[in-house]
Amino acid sequence: MDYENFKEQFVNDVKEKLYEQGTEVDISVNTVNKLNESYEALTIKPVDAEVGVNIPIDKFYGAIDNGASYDEVVDRAVKTYTDGIENKPDFDIAALSDYNQMKDKLAMEVVSAETNKELLETVPHKDMEDMAVVYRFVISSDEEGRASVLITNKMLENYGVTPEQLHADALENAPQLKPMEIKGMSEVIAEMMGVEQAELMGIYPVAPEDEQIFVASVPDKVHGAGVLAYQDFMDKAAERAGGDFFILPSSIHEILIVPDNGKMDLKSLESMVREVNATQVAPSDKLTDNVYHYDSQAKIFELGEKFVERQAEHDDISEGKEEKSSVISELKAKKEEVAKTPKKDVIEKGSKAKGDEAL
Repeated sequence: MDYENFKEQFVNDVKEKLYEQGTEVDISVNTVNKLNESYEALTIKPVDAEVGVNIPIDKFYGAIDNGASYDEVVDRAVKTYTDGIENKPDFDIAALSDYNQMKDKLAMEVVSAETNKELLETVPHKDMEDMAVVYRFVISSDEEGRASVLITNKMLENYGVTPEQLHADALENAPQLKPMEIKGMSEVIAEMMGVEQAELMGIYPVAPEDEQIFVASVPDKVHGAGVLAYQDFMDKAAERAGGDFFILPSSIHEILIVPDNGKMDLKSLESMVREVNATQVAPSDKLTDNVYHYDSQAKIFELGEKFVERQAEHDDISEGKEEKSSVISELKAKKEEVAKTPKKDVIEKGSKAKGDEAL
């Protein structure tokens, strides 16, 4: 069965199966655009309801290729819908139209601008090098999952709120809703394997000055890379790193901070990021393949390659200043030497020089 025939039959059979169970639903096929991905889905809603469940068609079609029977796939889709409806967050949908009620649920997320180019045309965002800061209302977040709404340009227009005001409100609310966490890698490993085990292996604890990598995220580890946009993130990270640092985009859920202490160079870090992204990060979780740098003195966040170029220019200028300074110092020394010479000697030397010139 090809995909188009599967899709047509799938819609009818899922709807019929739910009807047999006493549930009347409306089903439509829509393209769901999410950050980092888009897919074709069955949107299933109870009749006259405002909230429904999206079921990705390609995943269920793929299940048949992996050995599942068609009837099993239909049953799975029905269960997915039923579970989704039963576990939907208890939320007043009408409140979504009131910005004043919703703004304390504002969170910020950082995503790849290139990967999400088309979606970014429809949502308010703020550029951050080759990344973009987007905004979301987090309705609920717990061990069962997270319910949230990505804010669109249309929503903002209906609220009568400017992108600048949205960003200002997000800067205030996001750190309260999803506080930043910056931990040493040794601490993170100890949490994962158990402190006692980490201590036995000599991994933990590590003196602050010996910590070479820090992990930045949020408590629930969901879209934790958004801390990059927090107002005081760079200063807090610089404090932990002991000064300038590189930023490695581990994923949209967390970032790594590497002190710029001369132990790692940009090319090695870029190679590391590309390899990890290609082998260990799901496409839907990928941030970018680039490495970034923060200059804690100049307060500059930039792509690592821009930092290297700026540093090279600075070095060239410094060399020019040193050469100029050297020439000036030499001239100054000669001037001082002349000033110390008795006037009589100067006159005699001058006369001798003139005499020589006359001869």
